[in-house]
Amino acid sequence: MAPSSQQPTTRGSDPSSKTADIRNDEIPSTNELMQIANKSLQTGALFGGIGMVVGAGSGIVRSAPPTLFALVAGLQWFALGSTYIASRSLLWHAWGGEENLSPSDTVKASGIAGGVSGMVGAMFRGPRNIIPGILFFGTVGAGTSYLSQQFKSDPNNNDVKSKSSWLDSRWSPLKRLSDQDYGKMLEEKILRIDAEISIIDENIAALRASTDVSAQSNDGNTTDNGR
Repeated sequence: MAPSSQQPTTRGSDPSSKTADIRNDEIPSTNELMQIANKSLQTGALFGGIGMVVGAGSGIVRSAPPTLFALVAGLQWFALGSTYIASRSLLWHAWGGEENLSPSDTVKASGIAGGVSGMVGAMFRGPRNIIPGILFFGTVGAGTSYLSQQFKSDPNNNDVKSKSSWLDSRWSPLKRLSDQDYGKMLEEKILRIDAEISIIDENIAALRASTDVSAQSNDGNTTDNGR
């Protein structure tokens, strides 16, 4: 029997396969870890401050110690914000970097990071809240990222923004200037200033000439009187 020749099958280019080819299995360097930690701590501090304000208000409403509520809420919000940014940044690095991710991978990374942050934040409220926290914050992270990707990929957003500007209205007393129009306007103003400066120089020269003539006539009169 003749050996059956098998031809290699060609597959179409799949965006998800491209992302899989550039996945980075290396551990982030010390500099990268420091950048991730710095960004995570900054985001956590921002969320922690908001949580303290919310916790203090909640304590006042419930007639409870506002300081205690503020500290607990601040720690919980700090954990949510910092773990979300850290988890998402580590996933981006492991999957080849943010610039190499497809929109679906970005949504997946945000959803996983939201689940991790929800798990950490739910630990402050007891083990029973871990699974609901993972589901809730994972859904929030993925949904927010999906809406952001849809908004960025919509080509009509820039047109809507440019058309909705009040400067483009025919009733507007102002007009949007391009770079060329602005350059021409500056050139015209410079020419006007140069013309005004030349007129001022001529007036100064004429005043000096008249002053010299009057001084000479006064000198002549004084010499005649002296004779």
